[in-house]
Amino acid sequence: MRKVLISFASILLVVMTSLPSFGQSVPPPEGGTFPKVSLPVPQDQAYQQYLGLKGGGTFLIPQIKAKVVIVQIFSMYCPHCQKNAPVVNEFFRKLSEDSKLKDSVRLIGIGAGNSNFEIDFFRKQYGIKFPLFSDGDFAIHGILGEVRTPYFIAIKIGKNGTHKVVYSKLGGIDNPDEFLKIVKSFSGL
Repeated sequence: MRKVLISFASILLVVMTSLPSFGQSVPPPEGGTFPKVSLPVPQDQAYQQYLGLKGGGTFLIPQIKAKVVIVQIFSMYCPHCQKNAPVVNEFFRKLSEDSKLKDSVRLIGIGAGNSNFEIDFFRKQYGIKFPLFSDGDFAIHGILGEVRTPYFIAIKIGKNGTHKVVYSKLGGIDNPDEFLKIVKSFSGL
């Protein structure tokens, strides 16, 4: 009887460790598609214009009028995100001033577990100029594989609305100029 129980326990252990746990997902892989993530159209007219969207309702990332959309997953409570905010701001400034990229690449941030109040606080505290979106209930965070922060995902958008993830990495931006070169490389611009 003891042998049977040990064999059963061994089989059960093998089965349990080979199955993914409930709710477990993985970040969007490079070469794959970005999951359907619905975000509210920003109320701020400048953000609407930047994203190429019209007021009201929600939108999906591939609906942003750009050739490439870079999504930063962050949290206002993440010390790495706080430390990296000035570098990301510098990247955004360089991106906005680059003649080849300024009209083709868009940057947005999604605050994992952050309310609108927390997003606004982070925006003001660190002088963020690009659109930030709240994910207070971690729903988007879960869809994106419960990534640690900061995490950057770049999505290349085709003319017909098709899209492909071309960059998916954990970690902040070390050097804005180097990240700009990486963006130019994977975007083909």
